[in-house]
Amino acid sequence: MLGVLLVSAVAVQVPTVDVSPKRFTAPVSVDADDPAIWVHPTHAERSLIIGTDKSKAPAGGLYVFDLDGREVQGIKNLDQPNNVDVEYGLQMGHLRRDIVVATERLQRRLRVFAVDPERRKLIDVSGKTGVFVGEPGERGAPMGISLYRRSSDGVIFAFVSRKESPTNGALAIYRLQHDGRGKVDLHFVRFTGNCVEGNEIEAIFVDDERGWVYYAEEQRGVHKWSADPKTAQRELALLATEPYEGDREGIAAWGNWIVFTDQIEGRTKFNVHQRGAPHNRVATFLTGLDSTDGIEICSKPLGSKWPKGLFVAMNSKDRNFAMICGSVFEGLKQAHTRFLGFPVAILGYSVYPA
Repeated sequence: MLGVLLVSAVAVQVPTVDVSPKRFTAPVSVDADDPAIWVHPTHAERSLIIGTDKSKAPAGGLYVFDLDGREVQGIKNLDQPNNVDVEYGLQMGHLRRDIVVATERLQRRLRVFAVDPERRKLIDVSGKTGVFVGEPGERGAPMGISLYRRSSDGVIFAFVSRKESPTNGALAIYRLQHDGRGKVDLHFVRFTGNCVEGNEIEAIFVDDERGWVYYAEEQRGVHKWSADPKTAQRELALLATEPYEGDREGIAAWGNWIVFTDQIEGRTKFNVHQRGAPHNRVATFLTGLDSTDGIEICSKPLGSKWPKGLFVAMNSKDRNFAMICGSVFEGLKQAHTRFLGFPVAILGYSVYPA
């Protein structure tokens, strides 16, 4: 049985690419934080961007934007909603509904919304959605969220992080289930993941296609684990351990690439890596975005204005979300390095071969 393989390789230069947004959304009221993208099932140009204003109630809330960045719905009075995510096809009675789920930090719960595709509105369907029940202080305060739809049976799970994490059980996994009366309840499944005691984890990304979950320990690196709660829970890799100027924040994927955010005041960087092992870094996108926290990427064509998909990134100083053409990912080349027959990363990652 193979043990953990830790390889320290020589750092190499990767291309840097200047990236400029095509447009921005309208601003939120106080404090933008995290975006998500919902793709319309039949008319991609009618898809939506959902963004959080992570203020305390009554100012905190969710903002819904069209693909021109115009606000089409505002849901206020959420109590510090940090992160938000979208998943498709939750069984609710005889129907499958697309859902938007946000953490509500100060209420220690999730808020669940069903998407009305005709009116392009969110409808609150939150049932019993408390998280980290009985945990004291910041260990009970939800921060990050990512949703996972298991391909084998269509069951949807929420991976939730907290403001202050224990060494083991950094993330909690909850199953989302219709209560039979039009609401959605949470059912605790298990804890997963590890980190340094007390560290903050906010950014989580579940790769539905490949069955992996990534989460960013802000001062240390990006962890990669198996997403399916039925599988053995072990760390597959610890990525992005090379020095970052700021915190490790938003995570998202486009095609063969996965993006890790280096949160910097006035000039956030996005480090682009291979989506599969050994996850080599292949480029860095340079931007003028300010202190970016959450990001989201859709690689599907979204109508004539976004034919190569859409990259959305929080922009702190203007309280809005940048909208970047997905074409920035085209032309990136794979980079491979091998050591003693094992694929390894070349920028200070620690990779655990399967």
